[in-house]
Amino acid sequence: METIKTLLLTGYRSYELGVFQEKDPKITIIKKAIKNNLRQYTEAGLEWVIVGGNLGVEMWGAEVISQLKLDYPQLHLGVVFPFAEFGEQWNEGNQEKLLRLKQEADYVDSVSHKAYQNPQQLQNHTNFLLQHSDGLLAVFDPEFPGKPKYLLDAAYKVAQNNEYLIDLITMDDLQNTFYE
Repeated sequence: METIKTLLLTGYRSYELGVFQEKDPKITIIKKAIKNNLRQYTEAGLEWVIVGGNLGVEMWGAEVISQLKLDYPQLHLGVVFPFAEFGEQWNEGNQEKLLRLKQEADYVDSVSHKAYQNPQQLQNHTNFLLQHSDGLLAVFDPEFPGKPKYLLDAAYKVAQNNEYLIDLITMDDLQNTFYE
């Protein structure tokens, strides 16, 4: 398999995991699992990780990438939002997280440069992310479907006709990470 240079990172939103506090111990486990995976990819040649800016796994993953960049300066974080003004309706605390994400990213843009208008913008975003990555790392378990399922379904379609890696961090993986 060829080296993965650009990896798309996604997963559950915080509310899908029942995480409503910054100090929730689940976050520590999820971050550790993401870090373990990203470290392996980075040591094998990974240069970019792209996130869509969603609260939950994508935000936590971006925090992990910021830490990893200290040891792996060749690693970069790209944030590609589906539309302009993404997150502006969020509460103040979540908007602060979004601002930090933008500040820590090496690249920030949106697929649509207009505010949200219709679901097609979300589909265009999914297509863009998949076309501009070599693989997908997702905190997702098929037994517990949620928002990431839409992106995963699209990724599996891409992988049918292209060399596209799909790597899942499942609930079992998270439990194993907890016991490490």
